[in-house]
Amino acid sequence: MLNLFWNLFSNDLAIDLGTANTLVYVQSRGIVLREPSVVALNIQTNEVMAVGAEAKQMIGRAPGSIGAIRPMKDGVIAHFEVTEKMISHFIMKVHNNRKTLVRPRVVIAVPSGITQVEKRAVRDSAESAGAREVFLIEEPMAAAIGVELPVQKPSGNMIVDIGGGTTEVAIISMSGIVFSKSVRIAGDEMDEAIVNYIKRKYNLLIGERTAEEVKIQIGSAYPMEKRMTMEVKGRDLVAGIPKTLVISDEEIREALTETFSTIVEAVKIALERTPPELAADIVDKGIIVAGGGSLIKGLDILLREATGLPITLASDALSAVALGCGKVLNDPKLLKKVSL
Repeated sequence: MLNLFWNLFSNDLAIDLGTANTLVYVQSRGIVLREPSVVALNIQTNEVMAVGAEAKQMIGRAPGSIGAIRPMKDGVIAHFEVTEKMISHFIMKVHNNRKTLVRPRVVIAVPSGITQVEKRAVRDSAESAGAREVFLIEEPMAAAIGVELPVQKPSGNMIVDIGGGTTEVAIISMSGIVFSKSVRIAGDEMDEAIVNYIKRKYNLLIGERTAEEVKIQIGSAYPMEKRMTMEVKGRDLVAGIPKTLVISDEEIREALTETFSTIVEAVKIALERTPPELAADIVDKGIIVAGGGSLIKGLDILLREATGLPITLASDALSAVALGCGKVLNDPKLLKKVSL
């Protein structure tokens, strides 16, 4: 009875706690917040200076006394206290900075290869940030529900979710994960690969934000019809002075070859381990690709060539996991089936 009373007044939330971005879905309002998972702290006093987009602007630009921290690494919590501050900031923000009478129930998506200790950390940080009850759901499952795959039916569905910290590959049937593979190679590693490639080839040091811009603008997984170039500014490691350089999409593709081959390898392993009946379903339906990494040009063609299966890109790739968590939040039966 009491629970019914709480549920009437509580603003329940679903959170996609990503390495790169955090999305918050509020019951009956949809996705209300989409911000980078970055917190700027004053190193001496440990006081939070900024969270989200404002803090992201400070990465690589802040003075020594302010540290811009990304509390999530490879899809899991790397800085416990900072994550807690970030979650509570976002919960306050979606409630328009007012304290709520009733603490919300929260559904959070976590990577599929996560350990018990890492699960505990997510649960504890959400509870400390003001959640009444915390439900954890595996990211590939949330993404599959978010892109409206028929996960509850006894047929095989394959989802590839390429995020910032992890790439999740999963075969789903009857509200359960039949096989999942989580590799800690995703968007962040792509940025790192671009930084290292330009450093090695041109002796030019660029920041991670610049690398991310390059990846978004001219990054591709498959040769494009039209050649693209982009100006990149950084510090020359030989002369020690700032310098501008023009790089092409071919060079970036070369820089990202290794990352893409790891992702393709993970997809192939999942297909090898799929039971034959489910494999037959996947031949018909193909593979759905979601997450920010799926927005890289030509990735669908690369996967199609590697697997010979039809590849579909999710229509709202960045929001798939958050939407899936939101749908689960609105459906108590499904929540019971899929929560960890």
